Amino acid sequence: MSRIGKKPISIPEKVTYEISGNKITVKGPRGEDCCEFCDGLVFKEEDGALCITKASDRQDDKDLNAKYGLFRSLISNIFIGVSTGFEKKLEINGVGYRVQQQGNDIQLNLGFSHPVIFKAPAGIKIEVVDQTHLTVSGFNKQQVGQVAANIRELRAPEPYKGKGIKYSTEIIRRKAGKAGK
Repeated sequence: MSRIGKKPISIPEKVTYEISGNKITVKGPRGEDCCEFCDGLVFKEEDGALCITKASDRQDDKDLNAKYGLFRSLISNIFIGVSTGFEKKLEINGVGYRVQQQGNDIQLNLGFSHPVIFKAPAGIKIEVVDQTHLTVSGFNKQQVGQVAANIRELRAPEPYKGKGIKYSTEIIRRKAGKAGK
């Protein structure tokens, strides 16, 4: 039984939602997002919070039990995203490695023979803090994480000197170099 699914989802100020069929649409100050959920979930608003329960006739459904907490987390992330948003911070380490802002896109110098231009998808804002730090932000948690992973993939950190792009909270385990005779 999911304990996460039983937690109510708090509804922030200036956020509205609409449920039609198997789809919930949430609108807030940062944007609009939607999520489709499976049959058998019942939504009730109590004390300014959205409670998700399973339909009484489907209590023994193993598939619904497995997805109950998942859909609660996905819907909760939508409410958080349209009200406050999500962000991932990245660091660039290495001699000559740097990033520059070009409108909504960024230009990365990562030791290749050419600069790499990364175009930000719709709904995502990439902000360059300084030459070695950047922030990816948006209202969709999955999309923010995917864009940050795509940027990191351009030059993943290597274990000997730590050169590359890493998350600001990531710790790179270093390896010892060649041992001399």
